[in-house]
Amino acid sequence: MRYRRLGERGPAVSVVGVGGNNFGSRLDEDGTKAVVHAALDAGVTLFDTADMYGGFGDRGGSRGDGERLLGAALKGHRDDVVLATKFGMEMGPEADLYGRRGAAPYIRYAVEASLRRLGTDRIDLYQYHEPDGVTPLDETVAALCELVDEGKIRHIGCSNLPPELLTEAFVSTQARYHLLDRGAETGLVPACLHHGIGLLPYYPLANGLLSGKYRRGEEPPPGSRLSWRQGWLTEAALDRVEALTVYGAERGLTLLQVAVGGLAALPAVGSVICGAMTPEQVTANAAAAEWIPDAADLVALDAIVRPGEQVV
Repeated sequence: MRYRRLGERGPAVSVVGVGGNNFGSRLDEDGTKAVVHAALDAGVTLFDTADMYGGFGDRGGSRGDGERLLGAALKGHRDDVVLATKFGMEMGPEADLYGRRGAAPYIRYAVEASLRRLGTDRIDLYQYHEPDGVTPLDETVAALCELVDEGKIRHIGCSNLPPELLTEAFVSTQARYHLLDRGAETGLVPACLHHGIGLLPYYPLANGLLSGKYRRGEEPPPGSRLSWRQGWLTEAALDRVEALTVYGAERGLTLLQVAVGGLAALPAVGSVICGAMTPEQVTANAAAAEWIPDAADLVALDAIVRPGEQVV
């Protein structure tokens, strides 16, 4: 595993991170522990979750289960990882009592709840999940800076924030970014480079399209994300997937290696956050970053999906 600093001011992180949106929903406690421990064995140090993860699958549960299960799985390994979580999305009636989700009273409530669920005394990267549309960003940042001063959080990040709102207060931002959607390169990536902010792509495998499991003319595997998500298996997307598959074969690479290694090599990217359902998947995701494309490889990638182009 390779490691690098997240932006200019953030912590050192593994080039591949693990996203926790399956924890507490599609994965139970045992499944979460298996994935987390496989990631640790592979050298992954960045684990990303959110307070609202959990309780969306057929296992019952509730929001917050994702943090609880991740915290339990990391017991005994807390000092070995960069633990990231997010706040600011809908959390139910109790949370609503604390008002605007970008204001100080809510942030105080949210961080204490996350610390309790994660079973830790500090959060390494605390991220504003999405703007609440009401609270001035300066007010949100000021409240977060107080938490840094108090030692409850170490670094401030954001997610789904427009490029024009990014400032040096954030060490990182999360956005949808993968080799079939390079739209972030038109505004967000330049803003990240200008402010010294690291970019954490989510959906780096395009909901599995870039994992190699989907093929033209075949039904999506049962239970896979694209067996129920519409609008992804388009002809244009499949054309690019086939072209990227050939690109990889010419270099002795799998499509997964192209998707992860190629994305990790693009400007501003700090760590590629990959979700996983099994230990085997997380091990493969971690290993995929071992490929480092050279300048000619990147030019050839640009010829398949142009910088700024959104295919799906």
